[in-house]
Amino acid sequence: MPYINVRGVDHYYEWVKQSSTALTKPVMVFIHGWAGSARYWRSTANALSEQFDCLLYDMRGFGRSAGKPTLVPASESVATSESSPETSAAIQELTYELEEYADDLAVLLDKLHLGRVYINAHSMGASVATLFFNRYPQRIEKGILTCSGIFEYDEKAFTAFHKFGGYVVKFRPKWLGKIPFIDRMFMARFLHRSIPKSERQAFLQDFLEADYDTALGTIFTSVSKAQSELMPQEFAKLTMPTLLVAGEYDQIIPAVMGRQAAAMNDKIEFALIPNTAHFPMLEDVPTYLQRVREFLQITAPEVKVN
Repeated sequence: MPYINVRGVDHYYEWVKQSSTALTKPVMVFIHGWAGSARYWRSTANALSEQFDCLLYDMRGFGRSAGKPTLVPASESVATSESSPETSAAIQELTYELEEYADDLAVLLDKLHLGRVYINAHSMGASVATLFFNRYPQRIEKGILTCSGIFEYDEKAFTAFHKFGGYVVKFRPKWLGKIPFIDRMFMARFLHRSIPKSERQAFLQDFLEADYDTALGTIFTSVSKAQSELMPQEFAKLTMPTLLVAGEYDQIIPAVMGRQAAAMNDKIEFALIPNTAHFPMLEDVPTYLQRVREFLQITAPEVKVN
């Protein structure tokens, strides 16, 4: 499997491409959400691969990427590209702040020698992407934020969420994945429509294998008072065309949160996918792809009939 060292940490990545008569195609980068991996973006990437070379990767501590540095030379720089001035300092101890994950992406693009890209990011990954858009605007053509939004701080609710999240992360025995129908139960809160069993099982596997410190740390950094105050400012600052896609029945990031975020900036176009929840790209593939293609101003590939 292909790995690349980013700030001392081995990151898994893969390309989804189709042969084309074009000399070069634009690159679309896909970013997954909390305790997920690049796996659940493959079907979307395959559908868009006629127009884009699609880069999928697992964020630090999730999926197949390591959670901690494997080798951290004291003299190693975070990045060598002049396009990433924020990441020019020597490697220090990495934290679970979402800004750090945005910087991870900048270094990944540098190491793969990629310039301006398109980005499609989901859930917590969409928060990372929003921060990336504003920290590195020169590297973005257009952005797609799937299931994202702004939320108000509620001390009691946040405290309860962090406590519950801690229990969930701590209790993840490997045998859990062998219980019949556990994948269906695990995904019930995330879905409104059914998705293939293989997709449900992949989600459960990603959750069970996520690095403990990373899974716990990002719960505190992504759902926090600081993020509730920061994200409205970040959405308001966006300068590139951005599509924000929401699932009508999303319980994790309700659609109203997405509407509120989109209302803060005329660069953001809001799209609601009916009868879906937290994974509209898997629950209603045709509608999701139609909205994305309309935003990107590309046409669907012709279906060949024998």
